[in-house]
Amino acid sequence: MNDEALLRYSRHIMLDEIDIAGQERLLSSRVLIIGAGGLGSPAALYLAGAGIGRLSIADDDVVELSNLQRQIAHTEASLGRSKACSAADAARKMNATCDVRALSARLVDEELIAETGAADVVLDCTDRFSSRFAINRACVETRTPLVSGAAIRFSGQLAVFDSREPSSPCYACLYGEQGDDEALTCAESGVVSPLVGIIGSFQALEAVKLISGAGQPLRGLSTFDALSGEWRRFALPRDPACAVCAGR
Repeated sequence: MNDEALLRYSRHIMLDEIDIAGQERLLSSRVLIIGAGGLGSPAALYLAGAGIGRLSIADDDVVELSNLQRQIAHTEASLGRSKACSAADAARKMNATCDVRALSARLVDEELIAETGAADVVLDCTDRFSSRFAINRACVETRTPLVSGAAIRFSGQLAVFDSREPSSPCYACLYGEQGDDEALTCAESGVVSPLVGIIGSFQALEAVKLISGAGQPLRGLSTFDALSGEWRRFALPRDPACAVCAGR
């Protein structure tokens, strides 16, 4: 790191748990964010600010007026633009030294596997079960740590699935591979705007921890009730009969 970088990341370097070595790991890391909406927006901005070396942001949707209530990477000037491109521009403005890629097509099949395998950590910031199942399968296949977030109405969820750990469950251990896409969307159910910022920021925090080596990754499933302000944590054992990760 040069003097400018040392100054930029000084508040990280001052932390014994990160220090110069941890910041160097962040600077050489690659993170894939899938979904540039309510969760992906704060995650992208915080990870760019933290000094992630290469940040890929994937989303095939465009910015609509109803998104601006909560998707803070986008502005009124972004209406009609690709969410991936809009979020990438916001991340670059946060940190021009971060190599930010916008992927404005839906990642599926071999492309999803390739992008997942090239990342050090994947953040699932989508809002559909079908996308979550596909991302989970790709992360299990490539043994890439997955940071999963969800937010709907006044309820949030956060979990880390690390297929490199023999005892770690995967997303399918929790939900199987059955779910109703429409029942999960904010468009159908609503969501309070700051909640997605809370969960997305926690996703960024877990990614920073995984990469830098600071602390311990989240274990089990954490849920947040925005109406009461309370977090709850649940143990999440690996399912030995899981159709996705059993026998890996």
